[in-house]
Amino acid sequence: MTAVLLTAAAALTLAPTAHASPAPSVQAPDPSAPGSFPVAYTDLTVSAAGRSYSARVWYPGTTAGADAPVATGAHPGLAFGHGFFQAITQYEGLLKHYASWGVITVVPKSQGGLFPSHSAFADDLNAGLTWLTAQNGTSGSRFADRVDTTRYAVSGHSMGGGAALLAASRNPAVKSVTTLAAAETNPSAVAASAALGMPVQYVGGSADSIAGVADNQRKMYDAKPSRTQLRVITGGFHCGFEDSSGFGCDSGTITRAAQQKLTYGVTTSWLLYTLGIDTSLYDQVWGSAAQNLAGVVYSAKP
Repeated sequence: MTAVLLTAAAALTLAPTAHASPAPSVQAPDPSAPGSFPVAYTDLTVSAAGRSYSARVWYPGTTAGADAPVATGAHPGLAFGHGFFQAITQYEGLLKHYASWGVITVVPKSQGGLFPSHSAFADDLNAGLTWLTAQNGTSGSRFADRVDTTRYAVSGHSMGGGAALLAASRNPAVKSVTTLAAAETNPSAVAASAALGMPVQYVGGSADSIAGVADNQRKMYDAKPSRTQLRVITGGFHCGFEDSSGFGCDSGTITRAAQQKLTYGVTTSWLLYTLGIDTSLYDQVWGSAAQNLAGVVYSAKP
């Protein structure tokens, strides 16, 4: 009888139990894929800080489409600048992507002519953030209590990227910057980069024949003190950051779809991490995942 009891006890001891399996590890999100928010937008006039211009605002909505309510919660704010003589509709893919991740983005339609003022464009970007702050505190605004005014960033493509750097140098509310094929401006975006204390990301394309890396983003990166990175997409081209190419655009050795997917991933992870929204993205911004991302050459001053 004793032997039988001992055999049974041994069997119970050795038998696997349901709770013995290791818990699955937590995976960081994939910012190159769409986020969880429905994407909404509204067209309006921004009036703030002595500036007034037409703009489109992309934002996370309760439902998708024009003028939908803003999703519950306080969301980070971004001002995005278009390239020289480029319509803001050229960037809808990127801006919708940011909205799907919870970012409210003000996109000025200003300075779209043949003789834009880079300095004024920088002021327009900052006015967009000032406007968001005012809307956050305005009863009846769709953005009332929906903006995290402590988490602001600026971005832009080509001329708009250079203007974003100028804007950041003038606005202590800006906590992060990411740029696409940023072009030198007047006043100088290279000189502005040297004065920036917040983290700044420069994204370029190795096949860019309009605002090439060596004469633009590399100089900005070299001038910028630490907490900065330069991400160069192999075969990427200037107009590959846009949804389509127009007259005078270049081409590269990578498809537009591939370039945009890489762009979505590196810039969205940058914004979410540097604005303090998702710290699990460290590896995709500064770690081995960033340093070894296929198709992107990484340089950084953490």
